[in-house]
Amino acid sequence: MFETVEFVEDDSRAEPRATVLGEFESEEDAVALARDGKAQFMQRGSGLYAWWVVRRKGASVAEFISDSKSDKEFVLDLNSGELIEIH
Repeated sequence: MFETVEFVEDDSRAEPRATVLGEFESEEDAVALARDGKAQFMQRGSGLYAWWVVRRKGASVAEFISDSKSDKEFVLDLNSGELIEIH
């Protein structure tokens, strides 16, 4: 099971607000929701910083990462801990 999580930084809070956007059997569906969530966030024109993560349900390691300051997307190599850009 994969979950898509949106994190939004807000100056009024010490920690970013984390919202689980959905849970899916397939990683592809979870990534699609993350991309859609980012697109909607960008359309709203919010000045806040946000990022989207796809991870196995409850995991602390991400399998997909994207943020509102860049068009780049990443995966995390679990063996090396290195972020690898998706092309």
